[in-house]
Amino acid sequence: MSTTRCGIGYDIHRLGQNRQLILGGVRLPYLLGLEGHSDADVLSHAIADALLGAVCAGDIGRHFPDTDESIRGISSIEILKRVTQILADKKARVVNIDATVIAEAPKIAPHIPAMRKEIAKAIGVSDAEVSIKATTNERLGPIGRGEGIAAMAIAMVEQS
Repeated sequence: MSTTRCGIGYDIHRLGQNRQLILGGVRLPYLLGLEGHSDADVLSHAIADALLGAVCAGDIGRHFPDTDESIRGISSIEILKRVTQILADKKARVVNIDATVIAEAPKIAPHIPAMRKEIAKAIGVSDAEVSIKATTNERLGPIGRGEGIAAMAIAMVEQS
């Protein structure tokens, strides 16, 4: 008998100079990039946290701490692959993902098909099971001022 479970994830990173902007495993052309220990891909991090939460496996910081120099600069797509293995070890499989990126700039929508493909490949599902949306923060708060980008996600898994 299997159980359907869900998890929620959220991440935010500050924008800074001399960094590439990576979202959903896709490099976006932009003057600024997200700061962080890894590639700072907030979309992939939110999805990873949602997946980990669905199987009660803690959060991304527990598995990929920013104090671990061996993973400095790690691709967040690699993090998703490792999280997918954690799910497999717990006899769980991804049913679907729904995520939202919150950013004033750059425009996210043109890159969504490529992001869906990269994330789906990393977690071993069809891109039909990965939904990504984008919105702004209506120029309110630090995201609205262009100081950072955030993402939130929900994941549904089936566990046997």
